Amino acid sequence: MAGRKISPNLALDQLVAQRIAAGESIVHLGFGESRLPVFPPLLRALTEGGDRNAYGPVVGDAATLDAVAGYFSRRRLPTEADQVIIAPGSKPLLMALQLVVGGDTLLAAPSWVTYAPQARLAGKTALGVPVPESCGGVPDPAALRETIRAARVLGHDPRLLVLTSPDNPTGTHAPDDLVRELCAIAEEEDLLIVSDEIYRDILHTPGTDLLSPAEVAPRRTVVLTGLSKNLALGGWRIGAARFPAGGWGERLRADVASVASEIWSTLAGPMQSVARYAFAEPPEIRERLVEDAALHGAVAGAVHRIMVEAGATCRPPTGAFYVYPDFAPLREPLAEQGITDGAGLQRYLLEELGIAVLSGHHFGDRPEALRFRAATSMLYGETREQQRQTQTAADPLTVPHVADALVRIEQALAKLPR
Repeated sequence: MAGRKISPNLALDQLVAQRIAAGESIVHLGFGESRLPVFPPLLRALTEGGDRNAYGPVVGDAATLDAVAGYFSRRRLPTEADQVIIAPGSKPLLMALQLVVGGDTLLAAPSWVTYAPQARLAGKTALGVPVPESCGGVPDPAALRETIRAARVLGHDPRLLVLTSPDNPTGTHAPDDLVRELCAIAEEEDLLIVSDEIYRDILHTPGTDLLSPAEVAPRRTVVLTGLSKNLALGGWRIGAARFPAGGWGERLRADVASVASEIWSTLAGPMQSVARYAFAEPPEIRERLVEDAALHGAVAGAVHRIMVEAGATCRPPTGAFYVYPDFAPLREPLAEQGITDGAGLQRYLLEELGIAVLSGHHFGDRPEALRFRAATSMLYGETREQQRQTQTAADPLTVPHVADALVRIEQALAKLPR
């Protein structure tokens, strides 16, 4: 284990916190957190479950599993309670899947910073595949076929395909035809699909929906979700997995439960009370989800416009709370300042312009690419009062601390060499 480093996402957040505490003025766009206050009914559910101090079943209690099954069923994924496992976040569920499924792992490049390290921790080779022009979070189909072919020639054994929609870092979601094409490749190549849908409830345009791979390839798709992003409960660590129906899915669920029994034992009882309430989706939760998705879309859209006006190309965000600009159009003037890769651009933005972002190379992008992820939800406010003000505003872009931060970003990027 010597030489392993903390996740770059967490490391940057710690660095920025230290520098702000030391008196520096930084606009923090570097951490993928939904920076909003806890919805009061969720706090009540936590309090009501506060006396639950017994371990409980490894996979979760019956009532919570029923609630999660209902959540998936309302999203065109008919689900029984015995297809579900709940856990302290989706991260351990992802790790457990990496441990129990053999072979190597295929990932979109770029993709969330945790996927590749987890694959390597499980003894696998992480095989990055470029994303298509239309969106992130999924590999380009032609490139996926070629990567599988080339990997097998080199002696690798790709068996696991991780898809994310909407995704981190690009904040976009995959169109239906692309999902179907990727599922067809998975069928042809006998791949297990892990569909990370933790941002599914944060689609910016009302009425928009997405096609889950589990609808197209139900026998070979595991779906992951959680409450960290849609309900801003990252620190409470609540995640869930849905396994395929039938014998193979039952065996895979049992294998993951075996790993769970040795690592996290069970989701904490109070958090199961929260999960039971949230995944049941009473009217107030559904209303909160719609309102917060609109907030995320408004702020992400504003940051996207600033990036494009500063000279970047950038996919318009359609979900989550990220943008992923590419400053390749400014490569020559940036190179004259010694900025030739993503790491250099990240460093320059922080050291010279006071803007914290996370370079694309941390997400598996090409190191020389001048791309980075900006987490727009970090603009909602430093205090709970500011965050509530942002959350309840008719137009979050007019809230003073949000508007000021957007101006600072715009003015800082205007100083980039041209």
